[in-house]
Amino acid sequence: MGNKMDTTKNKHIIEGIITGDHQIIKSFYKRNLPIVQKLIFMYNGTIEDVEDIFQESMILLYHKLRYKNLDPFKATINTYFIGICRNLWRNQVRKTKHMERLDFAGNCIKETTDSIEDIITKADQQDLFHKHFNRLNSSKKNMLVMVFEGKSTKDIAYITGYSQGYTRKKRALSKKSLMQLVFQDPLFSELL
Repeated sequence: MGNKMDTTKNKHIIEGIITGDHQIIKSFYKRNLPIVQKLIFMYNGTIEDVEDIFQESMILLYHKLRYKNLDPFKATINTYFIGICRNLWRNQVRKTKHMERLDFAGNCIKETTDSIEDIITKADQQDLFHKHFNRLNSSKKNMLVMVFEGKSTKDIAYITGYSQGYTRKKRALSKKSLMQLVFQDPLFSELL
């Protein structure tokens, strides 16, 4: 009996996310944000990291639900979402540690174990990203450039003259715009 109830609740949440139901999304945030925050804080992440990972995970979840038809889930939608967050955070930590090692090593030549296919795929992914980045308006491009440079919300707010709250919103909207353009490109699904 409990399993059928969970499946029905899962479908209700999935439909709410796909249709943009404000109440369901708000409830989803309330339930999952503390879990994501705890996960990221365990590995010395910041509140900005939590916001970024949560936002990116929501965009990925929406895309997978909307375009990949992942229903029915073996786990609940909440468990699946936390898995997305965990994977994104691990990748970010790995990338940060990798960058720190490269900085420490200076200008050493890095041996690559990537196959030629991996190298070509990465180049195609970068081309796809740049193609759609260049389609954004200058305001969104400028915002994303500052984010990519690692500037904090506080620094970006100071530079732009926006409030920190508006800066967070504008940063999230800029990322969302870019990700939507990339996801809609037919090449995106080929590169996955």
